[in-house]
Amino acid sequence: MEQYRTRPVVHPQRQQPGGPAAGAAAHTGAGVPAQSGGRPGAPVAGRRLPRPKLTGLGGGLFGCVTMLLAGGIVWLLFGSSLFVYGLLFLPVAAAIALWVRPADLITAPISAPLAFAAGVWPIAGGSGGFGGQLMGVVSALSLHAGWLYAGTLVAALIALVRKAALIGKRPKAKR
Repeated sequence: MEQYRTRPVVHPQRQQPGGPAAGAAAHTGAGVPAQSGGRPGAPVAGRRLPRPKLTGLGGGLFGCVTMLLAGGIVWLLFGSSLFVYGLLFLPVAAAIALWVRPADLITAPISAPLAFAAGVWPIAGGSGGFGGQLMGVVSALSLHAGWLYAGTLVAALIALVRKAALIGKRPKAKR
């Protein structure tokens, strides 16, 4: 037996002909006009870029892939400079904390050091097979722990501020 919808489907980015939104611009959930003058796809002045919402796993994968690419670029262009790698790690750690979903904020300070460790492999400078490479990664992590701690602190602070803002937006219970 087929089940039919009991409520009409409302598309926030489309105008309903003859409805209450006719003649006015439809709005997205963020309160930013999606259309201008009734023309679909028309750019709106002052419109913000969409904010990516990553899951905890997606944030970790984003950070690992980004830092692995950054490590390869640093190895090619800067001769394995861990200073440049550390400078590139700070904005990636911030991006992880900014782009993760609110439900997964706790994963941001965990994903950042994992991304640092994943990306340090190309510039670690180990030799002599797998054991030499592993020792190079461990040495690079221990010698440049300041960058690791700084990026983790950036991710943790951003996650903490976002969580506090979410708690502040919760409606107060009526007494």
